[in-house]
Amino acid sequence: MGEYAGLTPKFLQSVGGKRVLVRSDLNVPLKDGAITDDGRIRASVPTIRALAEAGARVVVTAHLGRPDGAPDAKYSLAPVATRLGELLDAPVAFATDTVGPSAQETVGGLADGQVALLENVRFDAGETAKDDAARGAFADELAALADVFVSDGFGVVHRKQASVYDVAQRLPHAMGGLVAAEIDVLRRLTETPERPYVVVLGGSKVSDKLGVIDNLLGKADKLLIGGGMVFTFLKAQGREVGSSLLEEDQVPTVLGYLERAQQSGVEIVLPTDVVVADSFGDEASARVVAADEIPADALGLDIGPASGAAFAEEIRPARTVFWNGPMGVFEQPAFAEGTRAVAQALTELRDTGALTVVGGGDSAAAVRALGFDEDAFGHISTGGGASLEYLEGKELPGITVLED
Repeated sequence: MGEYAGLTPKFLQSVGGKRVLVRSDLNVPLKDGAITDDGRIRASVPTIRALAEAGARVVVTAHLGRPDGAPDAKYSLAPVATRLGELLDAPVAFATDTVGPSAQETVGGLADGQVALLENVRFDAGETAKDDAARGAFADELAALADVFVSDGFGVVHRKQASVYDVAQRLPHAMGGLVAAEIDVLRRLTETPERPYVVVLGGSKVSDKLGVIDNLLGKADKLLIGGGMVFTFLKAQGREVGSSLLEEDQVPTVLGYLERAQQSGVEIVLPTDVVVADSFGDEASARVVAADEIPADALGLDIGPASGAAFAEEIRPARTVFWNGPMGVFEQPAFAEGTRAVAQALTELRDTGALTVVGGGDSAAAVRALGFDEDAFGHISTGGGASLEYLEGKELPGITVLED
């Protein structure tokens, strides 16, 4: 992978008085119009602040949700503009469209050091268009609002979209601090991991992680498997999984991974006990059963306490840990303890010098929802999908386009 221009002192000295378009990742969860987790906004602040303090006229563009290429009030970034202003301790002007009259007027009214946020970039169909010309036409309009482009939305760098990829082809560009930090961590995970290297994978579907498992079988020392995806592994071993989540079509692939791991000396660790219930919901009656004794009518919703303790023991001697995907349905207290055990084990490595990486998405949400101090982890990624694709060995369009 090549070298990328970043927010060097020389770059920051060059942006005074210029309009700098920053692609941030502000895709936060909302409930009744209120932000329920502002982690991505907080992660975006350092780059925006650095540019503003350098005297740039900062124009932030971002998406929220999937509005299908047309304005939709429930996906408006207006609440995000308010929160961003609070975190910057400075007003953030908000444009009520993406590249139209409001955007042009808002950007035109900026003074040096001021910040504006454009409305949800996915309100324009050109943002996610598969057609290069349609996407490029929208990128032209975005680029016309700025003199320089800074890519700082790590959660979208695996997407070939107008505000991620095409704008970078039209303006002088640099990699933002957040993206630079993410890429640095991912390089350490894939190129020079300090050993023992333990990977913890969870989440609902094994199909979401196939490429990662395939690539990491040649790099990691141990793979700890939990979450809904574990039942496909248990089924591959010939075990009963009841009514638990199962991807039957992936059983042969998983069986192949188990065989490859044995041949290559990589240990795949599966839970020995599981928390099950008869149904999914807040009223579910949870009980612990052995992983090879799941009743035919039971639904597995978390790894069990013995497995949580065993996973923690596997993590403690590690020098590098990558964790992506919760161990169970952490949103419900009865099924959160497996995820809590993994998170707690990672925090205990804080003072050992080990690299601990929480791979974005639901894992990052779980860390915050369960009340852990984010500073207790070496790195919490803002982009689960982008992290996984990098670890699969795929090219990320939003990164390669920045190469100088």
